Amino acid sequence: MDRKSELIELMVRAGVLTFGDFTTKSGRKTPYFVNTGNFKTGAQMASLGDLYARTIYEDFGTDFDALYGPAYKGIPLAAAAAASLYRLYGVDKPYFFNRKEAKDHGEGGSLIGYKPKDGDRIVIVEDVVTAGTAVRESAELLGSIADLKLAALIVSIDRRERGQGSKAALDELEDEFGLKVCPIATVYDVIDKLHGREVDGRVLIDDTMKSKMEAYLAEYGAK
Repeated sequence: MDRKSELIELMVRAGVLTFGDFTTKSGRKTPYFVNTGNFKTGAQMASLGDLYARTIYEDFGTDFDALYGPAYKGIPLAAAAAASLYRLYGVDKPYFFNRKEAKDHGEGGSLIGYKPKDGDRIVIVEDVVTAGTAVRESAELLGSIADLKLAALIVSIDRRERGQGSKAALDELEDEFGLKVCPIATVYDVIDKLHGREVDGRVLIDDTMKSKMEAYLAEYGAK
């Protein structure tokens, strides 16, 4: 099975990709939602880690120094991706993540795991990006720690929505930070692979839901 189909089926079966009426972090009303916080078994995380690792290895490569997972959802994603990179390809890369609040005792600081240094090339591992706000927050935090290069951003689903201007949010991030964005799948893949098709006896995207998703993309999607 190709990566896109594998991810979409994994998300559906884990209750990570759902359909209905939701509000995104950016305040947009959306007919579908991706919440990787609903992954909760070892098997699911192993499969997800493999998908992220394959995307990193095949679409970006190994010219980077560490994986960064923004708290909270990016933390298990970075750990799983790092483990799968080693298991699948023998590529051993460190990972690190941030605290929501800086620790004021012990060693202190706002980062856990690898300690980034000037000149490091960092791959950000995220779940899904809508407007790019969280990635910009990560860039600001990392920039305050060391003189780092954001090399790539790996996401599960590219929603193909506008960011701050007319371009897709992920395209804006590419331009702004000079990084490469590598989604495992896009919302158009979701529509294509689920419309009219049963998964475990359910059709998640019927004609009505397809119309809602297309209307949402007509309003918020990138030109």
